[in-house]
Amino acid sequence: MNPSVNWFFEKSTKWQSAYLELREILLSFDLNEELKWGCPCYTYENKNVVLIHGFKDYCALLFMKGSIMNDPNQLLIQQTENVQAARQIRFINMEEEIILQKLILKSYIKNAIEIEKSGVKVEMKKSSEYKIPEEFQSALNEMSELKPAFDKL
Repeated sequence: MNPSVNWFFEKSTKWQSAYLELREILLSFDLNEELKWGCPCYTYENKNVVLIHGFKDYCALLFMKGSIMNDPNQLLIQQTENVQAARQIRFINMEEEIILQKLILKSYIKNAIEIEKSGVKVEMKKSSEYKIPEEFQSALNEMSELKPAFDKL
């Protein structure tokens, strides 16, 4: 348990009890607890494995290499179509989704750690493989200074 992360769990939020339950589960593994992106992040040998974060309608475990994890229970969610590696397990009801599924959640966390230990990388698409929206392509064509700036990214 990392004291610099405590404030996240102590603040009063809609998801506070769920956060505490998820923290307890994650701390049962040999992971380091750190604060990254304003959220508790659990790492293995300085590599990000999973983090806890919350939104208006749900809180979640975000697995950094979720796209290559085993998902026998169909729990992993791709946040948007352009997210390549990360996947979430979302929670809206702590009792039903966290406490009753604790063993399942632990199996997903164990799988994420095993993937990190193995050194397997997620094969990422190149930016050139993404379709450029028509409106943006028009702007690139019309504004000569925009395309070189975009290409530098």
